[in-house]
Amino acid sequence: MRKILIVDDEDDIRFLIQGIIEDEGFEVLTASNCKQAYELIETEDIDLVVQDIWLQGSVHDGIQILQNTQAKYPELPFLMISGHGTIETAVSSIKFGAYDFIEKPFKSDRLILMIDRALENADLKRLNKALKIQTHHKIDNLSYALPENVQKALARAAKTNSRILITGEVGSGKAIAAQYVHYNSDRANQPFMTLNCIGIAPEKLEYEFFSLLEHAQGGTLLCDEVHAMPLELQGKLLNLLQDTLYKPETSEKINADVRVIATSSEVIEENVNSGQFRKDLYFRLNVIPVLIPALKKRKSQIPQIIEHYSSRSFSNTAMSVLQAYNWPGNIKQLHNVIEWVEIMHEYPENEVGVDDLPPELLNNITPTTSAPKDELQLLREHLMTLSLREARERFERYYLLSQVNKFDGNISKTAEFIGMERSALHRKLKSLDVFSDDKQNVA
Repeated sequence: MRKILIVDDEDDIRFLIQGIIEDEGFEVLTASNCKQAYELIETEDIDLVVQDIWLQGSVHDGIQILQNTQAKYPELPFLMISGHGTIETAVSSIKFGAYDFIEKPFKSDRLILMIDRALENADLKRLNKALKIQTHHKIDNLSYALPENVQKALARAAKTNSRILITGEVGSGKAIAAQYVHYNSDRANQPFMTLNCIGIAPEKLEYEFFSLLEHAQGGTLLCDEVHAMPLELQGKLLNLLQDTLYKPETSEKINADVRVIATSSEVIEENVNSGQFRKDLYFRLNVIPVLIPALKKRKSQIPQIIEHYSSRSFSNTAMSVLQAYNWPGNIKQLHNVIEWVEIMHEYPENEVGVDDLPPELLNNITPTTSAPKDELQLLREHLMTLSLREARERFERYYLLSQVNKFDGNISKTAEFIGMERSALHRKLKSLDVFSDDKQNVA
């Protein structure tokens, strides 16, 4: 239950406000002077202070209480009230950190509205601060989840104010890429807000859009999975990008200083052709297009990602299994596997082996359509059930397949790594009935 402190020297006013607020389900504490107010702020977990400016019989008035408290607890919201209010008083209150100012006498519904807004604003500030701290750490970490060429492109784009459309499969790291742009831009110290166009009910999406837009001033607004945005809201987003956005049901113009980044796991051109997405909006968003490749297309990056995120050491066989897997869930799934190993691996000092990987990973490993599904099981049993010739053949097949996958199908790099001539490797792969894309010309 939210806890609200009322500071007012008039008993009748305190009791009146207390009754109004308690009827809305809040817990209420009261104080009539600065001494009581300071004690309650120190000892109670206060969510909001409703502070009268003029306090008779108090050493400090409301403005001084506001200043002193804000100096120590800058995230505690204050709603200032006064029966002798002036514009100068209101400006002073807000200047010293108050959320807003309301004059006595006031209507109960207006007071509750102001309290709700002040609490919501404080929650968003705390959340944004926490996310900013986490994301600064995460960006340093999760940059490893992005291919080097993508990082370079995003870093260049970050220095501009251009709009970016980031596409890729679900879980490939599109949101990470957007955060990477924000925290490498001049807006890094400003808010980063995300509008999830799929996770919010369509009838609530417009309200969320304008709310986030308000709190993203000076920063970045990520329109995640923008292809799912309703057509009506697409028009409002287009107006924002054209600098002609108006508040809902008013003629008041919104001057929004916000950089817009959009992501999509669908091919938006198809949505444009089907009439589900505005063509003019697509061109506005797609100033700098960035494609995040699926993890299965950059398996050579897996060891570096795991090394960066995991405190465990993985055996060569376990790493080969991870690189042979097709990763339908992309980076998100890899993170889940790393977390699973961190939790379930009983002896941190021991190397992570094949048996320490999640069962579903082992049961569904099919590196290519030509690879028998029982190879991993045979490998785990050390091939002891086979003849020497068959065991050697199975091992060679699995080993070479894993190495080819490790180098994303690049036969030249695979041959160099395992110490074979490229032509000899081709012959060996053919004899073992292993086929792979030859990317020998890829640098």
